[in-house]
Amino acid sequence: MKRLLIISLVALAACNNQKNAKAPAGQLPITLVNNPATANGMDTVAAARKPTMDFKDTVHDFGTIHEREIVEYEFSFTNNGKTPLIINSAIGSCGCTVPSYPHDPVEPGKTGIMKVTFNSAGKSGHQEKTVSIHTNTIRGVQMLFIKSDIAPGK
Repeated sequence: MKRLLIISLVALAACNNQKNAKAPAGQLPITLVNNPATANGMDTVAAARKPTMDFKDTVHDFGTIHEREIVEYEFSFTNNGKTPLIINSAIGSCGCTVPSYPHDPVEPGKTGIMKVTFNSAGKSGHQEKTVSIHTNTIRGVQMLFIKSDIAPGK
């Protein structure tokens, strides 16, 4: 019982310290990342202030490409929310799909580019790949999709 009480007190102290802590140099302030979900339900005011990541399109078809060809596509998005958009990570579904994204916050009303590079080496036939984007939006995770048909190398 004493152990549980000590762990609870340590966790509570850590939460209070984190709430009042300032961001170290070069890091974003913790106030930019908040969760509007509470034990009592959704805080609709906080949810309405969250950033958005609105893409012009979320699917790109490269068509027919040749094996070993490397192709790229730039997905354009806009933050139509009221607070800065932070992209925590973007992960391709395999090593052949590599996303690159803005590492600085995207301010409300501004646009950004998510570039996806696909390397068809060792691939053949129809291919469909995804990119999972982890953000501070209400959705949390946004998905992008690429596809292509791989013909034998030239």
